Amino acid sequence: MADDTQNAAQTSPFTQVPIEIMISVGKARPTVHELLRLKNDSILQLDKKLEDPVELYVGDKLIARGELEEVGGEGSGQLAVRLTEVADLSTGL
Repeated sequence: MADDTQNAAQTSPFTQVPIEIMISVGKARPTVHELLRLKNDSILQLDKKLEDPVELYVGDKLIARGELEEVGGEGSGQLAVRLTEVADLSTGL
């Protein structure tokens, strides 16, 4: 039965539809006063450290966790995420 489901997923045209994955690197909780004072070059401190895992969402569903990395080679300077934990999409993370 699992093979039938997998084969159907591979041949379904829906598997070719792109989706957007949001990467959450942290949250900030400025006061309204601090928010109103933001300008170019302001620094907004997040609740996470650089080495903390990031979370990947499709809509509001958590689908994975990972670590930020910089891509080398031609894409040098571009960010990427190395996945460290992937949800079973039928049950969640």
